[in-house]
Amino acid sequence: MDKKNLAFGKTNFILLGVGMLIVVIGFILMSGGESTDTAYDPEIFSAMRIKVAPVVCFIGFVSMIYAIIHKPKDE
Repeated sequence: MDKKNLAFGKTNFILLGVGMLIVVIGFILMSGGESTDTAYDPEIFSAMRIKVAPVVCFIGFVSMIYAIIHKPKDE
C-alpha cells in the first residue's frame, strides 16, 4: 500500500491519541462524589469540576480537531 494515499500520517495519529488522552483526563476530573436524597455533597460544585475540567476537555477536543486537519509534511 502506498503511503501517499493515507489520509493520516504518524504525527496525526500521535496528536489524535494525545488529544483523546486529554479528553479522558478532563472527564476523570469531572467525575466524583454525588449528592443523594439523604446526603448533600457540596463538592459537586467545586471549581475543578465546573471550571477546570470542562476547559481541559475543550482543549482536548480542539487538539483532536487540529490532529485531524494537520497536513503531514511530504518527505
